[in-house]
Amino acid sequence: MDRKDRQVLEKIYNHIVSVLKYCEDCKDLKSFQMDSMRVEACVFNLMQIGELAKVSMTDEFKENVRTIPWKQLYGMRNRIVHGYSSVNMNIVWDTIKDDLPLPKAEIEKYI
Repeated sequence: MDRKDRQVLEKIYNHIVSVLKYCEDCKDLKSFQMDSMRVEACVFNLMQIGELAKVSMTDEFKENVRTIPWKQLYGMRNRIVHGYSSVNMNIVWDTIKDDLPLPKAEIEKYI
């Protein structure tokens, strides 16, 4: 892994950790949605994760590390950026609770 990919992975990891930390005390979607600052912070970090995954990671690294769902990370970014007013909070919540732990664990192997 080159230095740039490592730096980008660290940024992605930090964004994931931030989102998970922001939601530690959320029991469910309703409690998540009740705090607009938390929602906005999480959505911002999800956008950053997707952008870094698509644009900043080398194609070579992404091809060699298939255990991280690169396309899904960028897909979430697209959903948010191109339809923010209609972002489905169920999908955002499921992504945070169910999907983010996997890339977090995989990235830990590389950093």
